[in-house]
Amino acid sequence: MSNFSAKIIVDAKEKTLAIFDSINTDNDFYPENPTKTNISFDKKITISVESDHMPHLRANLNSTLRLIQASYDSIESVKI
Repeated sequence: MSNFSAKIIVDAKEKTLAIFDSINTDNDFYPENPTKTNISFDKKITISVESDHMPHLRANLNSTLRLIQASYDSIESVKI
């Protein structure tokens, strides 16, 4: 069991699935991630992160939250 963990739930209404697809792809292509990260979708995005080291946990959360914000902003910028 890891020493540190965090769980974040994101609800971006109609944009949630598009954001999930964007951030989950990044997680799938980074298998050597030093944290145990699980991203799931069930009407909302649930991100669970576990790590033995607090700096790794913090870095992973910061990166994931920035990706969510960038995805949301990108969707908003092309809004018609």
